[in-house]
Amino acid sequence: MKIKNYMKKNIALIGHMGSGKSVIGSLIAKKLEYKHIDSDNIIEKLTKKTINDLFQIYGEDGFREIEKKTILNLQKEKKMILSLGGGSILTKEVRDFLKNNFITIFLDIDVETLVDRLKNSHKRPLLLNENIENKIKKLDKDRRKFYLAADIIIGKYENPSQTLSTFLDEYKKINAKNT
Repeated sequence: MKIKNYMKKNIALIGHMGSGKSVIGSLIAKKLEYKHIDSDNIIEKLTKKTINDLFQIYGEDGFREIEKKTILNLQKEKKMILSLGGGSILTKEVRDFLKNNFITIFLDIDVETLVDRLKNSHKRPLLLNENIENKIKKLDKDRRKFYLAADIIIGKYENPSQTLSTFLDEYKKINAKNT
């Protein structure tokens, strides 16, 4: 089924690492026939370095600058689903860019689920040598206010198909309100 009469805005997924932004972004892109872009993948491709390496070389502030430039360089892209790194919304320019150019979706996953998903990850620089649960709680405290500014908030989903369905329902409501 092809989705018709939807707004022409790009869509961005925000939320914590491990919340499923890349998986859900890919499903939405397929359903809407948009291209899916993962900001971390683009950064790694452009710099030819892993996110971990970039954090080690430049620190978090240096990484956020690279991340910001990469995201803002996507401004000419159309029909795009953008899965963002969890901390990208800490940068005001990125938040403004999203607000002006995207419908944003916050995948609101509880801390226990995130801890379970991330407990064996070695690819998350902010979790290296940290108590994962305490770190996620701190990140949530720092970021939640930005995440909650999203146009669509999806929480407590059980599987990717259900999340896609919830998104489509909410997206239809936004489209109906704005046409």
